[in-house]
Amino acid sequence: MIDLHTHTLYSDGELIPTELWRRAQVKGYRFLAITDHVDASNFEVVFARLKTAALSLNRGDYPVLIPGLEFTHLPPALIAPLTAQARALGVPLIVVHGETLVEPVAPGTNRAAIEADVDILAHPGLITLEEASRARERGVFLELSARKGHCLANGHVARMALEVGASLIVNTDAHSPSDLITRQQAERIARGAGLRDPAVQTLFADAESLARRLADL
Repeated sequence: MIDLHTHTLYSDGELIPTELWRRAQVKGYRFLAITDHVDASNFEVVFARLKTAALSLNRGDYPVLIPGLEFTHLPPALIAPLTAQARALGVPLIVVHGETLVEPVAPGTNRAAIEADVDILAHPGLITLEEASRARERGVFLELSARKGHCLANGHVARMALEVGASLIVNTDAHSPSDLITRQQAERIARGAGLRDPAVQTLFADAESLARRLADL
C-alpha cells in the first residue's frame, strides 16, 4: 500500500508518527506520507517534527516514511507563496486541501493549488474539466479519497481525470488507526470510482513512481 496523505497529533490526528508508522507497517504499507494540516503559523515547526520522525524511522524497514504538509483552508492567494516557502525549506511533499463537498473550502483553491505546482490536490470535489487538464499539464495528482465525506465526489474526480489523462492516487486521509487500509481496499475504492483495468494498475504504478521520487529512491 502507498498512502501519501495521513495525519498525526501534530494536527488533528490521534497518533504520534511512530505509532502511525507501525500500524501502517502491519497493514502492509511500503510508503507512508504524514501530511499534517498547516498554514503560515505552523508549517515550519510541523515539518521539522515530521522530518525528525522520518530520520529516526527510515532505517531500511517498510514503510518508508515521507514527511509532508497539507496546506488547509488557506485563502487561495496564499497557496503559491507558502508553497514556495515550503519548497525552499526542503519539504518534499506538498498536499493542498481541495474543494471537498463537505467543508467550506474557499472557491478557487483547486485552481490555485494546481498553478502552485503542489504534488497532490486532495479530495478536489467538483473539479472542472479545465482544472483537471491543467493538473495533467503541471503534473499534479488528483486524489480519490478513502475518507468518509471527502469520497462523495470520487466518481466525478475520476471521470474528469480519465477524460484528460490526469494522474490519480488513492489516499486514506487517515486521522485514526481505523482509517488505514490495505492495497486490496484501495483497489476497490479505485474501481468504485469507475476505474477499470488497466486504469487501476496505471494509478498504482503512478503512485509508486511518485512515492519513490519523493523518498529519493
